[in-house]
Amino acid sequence: MNLDPKHFNEIFQQAIKYYHLRDTVNQEFRTPYENEDEFDAILYKKCWIDSVQWHLEDLVRDPDISAEEAIRYKRRIDALNQQRTDLVEKIDDYIYEFFKDVTVKPDARINTETPGWAIDRLSILNLKIYHWKEEAEREDATEQERENARKKLEILIQQNNDLSLAISQLFKELEEGRVVAKTYKQMKMYNDPKLNPVLRGKKNNMFGGHFNDK
Repeated sequence: MNLDPKHFNEIFQQAIKYYHLRDTVNQEFRTPYENEDEFDAILYKKCWIDSVQWHLEDLVRDPDISAEEAIRYKRRIDALNQQRTDLVEKIDDYIYEFFKDVTVKPDARINTETPGWAIDRLSILNLKIYHWKEEAEREDATEQERENARKKLEILIQQNNDLSLAISQLFKELEEGRVVAKTYKQMKMYNDPKLNPVLRGKKNNMFGGHFNDK
């Protein structure tokens, strides 16, 4: 398993490039990986989902969008966000399995975020870099707009470099037992009809039930 953040960035850039060949939120998911359960395939799919979400967030902000369409987009965003969370947790499972035989030092610290969520931020940074580069090169923009975009692009590239280094350092600390390999599940409730009180209430009142008048 290749845990070099440079490798992660290459996978994310590949996913972003493939998404933008058709550049539509309604296209089918395409992957170059035969085994979708392998680590690199999970990274690729996670970034593809980020790309779809990015463009859905653009579409849902259209001031001329109908209420019905906005709701459809919002529900797609919610569903994709759950898939994204599940994939991040899979990434953590792979990483912690990789380091499972490391002897943890007595003074090992607990990191503020798991490697998977740091890698999640790296995927988003790659999307930001792609789209700010577009803005920096957009021919119908003013020179001032392009210059502002170039400045932001420089900052994002630096952030990507810094985060890539930080992830490398985290892996080194995990390898040396200086960080506890511990997964924190998100425990989301709002997508589960048994746990979301609104959905649970709808289910109870959908077929023949009545809301109490107050």
